[in-house]
Amino acid sequence: MKKLITFLSILTTVAILALPVAARNAVAVNSIQDQCSQEAKDALYQSFLKNRQSDQAKAYDDAKKYLACPAGEVTEAQQKIIDYLKKWSTAYEEGVRKARLPALLYNEQKYVEAYALGKEMLAADPENLKVLVDLGASGYLVAPLKNPTLTAEAVGHARKALQLLESGKTLEDWQPLASRDVALAYLNYTIGSLTLEQDPAAALKNLLKAAQFETPLKKSPYTYAYIAGAYETGAYAKQSDEYKKMYSGKDETPESKLALANINQIVDRMIDAYARAVALAGTDAKFATPKAAWQESLTTWYKYRNSDKTEGMNELVAGILSKPLPPEPTPLTVLPASATPAATPATNNGAAGTNGTMTTPAGTTPTTKPASTTTTPATGTKPAPGKPDKPRNRR
Repeated sequence: MKKLITFLSILTTVAILALPVAARNAVAVNSIQDQCSQEAKDALYQSFLKNRQSDQAKAYDDAKKYLACPAGEVTEAQQKIIDYLKKWSTAYEEGVRKARLPALLYNEQKYVEAYALGKEMLAADPENLKVLVDLGASGYLVAPLKNPTLTAEAVGHARKALQLLESGKTLEDWQPLASRDVALAYLNYTIGSLTLEQDPAAALKNLLKAAQFETPLKKSPYTYAYIAGAYETGAYAKQSDEYKKMYSGKDETPESKLALANINQIVDRMIDAYARAVALAGTDAKFATPKAAWQESLTTWYKYRNSDKTEGMNELVAGILSKPLPPEPTPLTVLPASATPAATPATNNGAAGTNGTMTTPAGTTPTTKPASTTTTPATGTKPAPGKPDKPRNRR
């Protein structure tokens, strides 16, 4: 009997303890039912209508609460309200993402988060030009993160954006990039700077295009350091290697002279680009370290083309920015009139030796520049010609 009383007491205690839980559940159910009553939903809808222009965040909250209620059986009029709230909420979410992406890229520099958001937006609309332009034009700034996935995405977005722009697609509002030309400059720069190591020949074309537009890129020393590096690790390295394999240690021939003349054209472009990098770096302390490397490269190549002398080099740097950036050289098919292959300073980079021409030092054959004096911009400089949080400067 005593055991039975104890057992019943335990059951009673459990029942008593359970009562508050049941009561709370009942309150919760009643609360949900109250929130989703037709009267409550009507109130939410009226609040939504009141705030959808002046306070869209509040209107969105009202819409989501309304849509969270079980639909059940609804009238035709109620279904129209549900459909409208769904459509409005979707548009609101898209608008929030649209505004959030530029903020992440240009103001907060949160590139990982920005690219994740951009991926969501492009999944819904793969040819969203505004998203592609924003991601691609800022893509060069992901390089310091050393994230291969982000780098590949940046290049892909920039290429897709260029493809759409070249096909005639355009934007009504380019902000914060100011114009189509600014977008084209930065899209090309992203591709060129991020692919220089893998394909310097192709990267060079993008970098030369980037430097043609009136943007901060045209006045950045990094742009020309990249161009010099693209020539040096691309066309020069290839032709120099071919020259050594075919002509090194052999008697000079018209063919070897022609090959050397073509190599010298490339060297002259490198001299021009390094001179521009040095000139634009000026005395700015933030460029002190890379400028020293660019100056060393300039000196090495200038001496190679001027009988191991530097006379005229400082004058070249002083006047280089008044000259147009030369295009890629057209390969020579006929040896120039001079017995010794010479560059054409008047139309190329304006550099001249002590005798007025840029001649190849006697007995010199093109070789790869010593590693101790090589600083290629792909690995030796910071690709940061502009601040993404100041898009107004990208004009």
